[in-house]
Amino acid sequence: MTLQQDFEISGQWLFRWRSYLPLFLFIIYVYSLKDFRYLGGSEKLDHLWEIFCLMVSFFGMLIRALTVGHTPKNTSGRNTTKQIADKLNTTGIYSVIRHPLYLGNFFMMLGITLFVHQVWPTLVFILLFSLYYERIMYTEEAFLKDKYKDEFQAWANKTPAIIPSFKKYIAPELPFSLKNVLRREYSGFLGVILSMFVLEELSDWVLNEQLEVDLLWIVIVLSGFVVWFVLRNLKKKTHVLDVQGR
Repeated sequence: MTLQQDFEISGQWLFRWRSYLPLFLFIIYVYSLKDFRYLGGSEKLDHLWEIFCLMVSFFGMLIRALTVGHTPKNTSGRNTTKQIADKLNTTGIYSVIRHPLYLGNFFMMLGITLFVHQVWPTLVFILLFSLYYERIMYTEEAFLKDKYKDEFQAWANKTPAIIPSFKKYIAPELPFSLKNVLRREYSGFLGVILSMFVLEELSDWVLNEQLEVDLLWIVIVLSGFVVWFVLRNLKKKTHVLDVQGR
């Protein structure tokens, strides 16, 4: 087996199971809490850090929203069984970066990683994310190159893979669809909130040997569940969030 074939096969396997990487990383973060201390020895400073981490993850969600909001049906999806690309996206955010969804994933997970404010979990995250998604991106691009040939090659030649460049930005072909974003991204929103809430409670347990639920976190978690519940039911039981061609 050539190295190219090995990359494609392993990339296909990782693509199918890519949703389990955050779970594996989360176990590492929980383990790292055994040495947890308030950032700078200050509970107030630690709370400010938590808000910063939440903003980092929300920035990742914003990148995903800007991507999903402008893309047509059967592209940029959460499919896991096989590669799907009925159209090659080359405009909008895809004119500045070839893998915007994975850049969004990076910041979403980075915010959760920084929550424990320790160096070694952050280094582990960056290493695993790089190795994991490198194979996935390689496999996706092999699929796109085989399907779209010269069109893909021309796009890849001028568009960076993961570090954005706005020099050759092209306005998106499709208008932004908030409904499309709400229909496809509500699970990630709740996932970020719950992950940080669990880490917050476990860190309090390590420090005080008891659970202390802050009012702010109660509001955040309950709001997250309400948003998730409403959007999930709208998606599963109605056509409110359906958009033709999206």
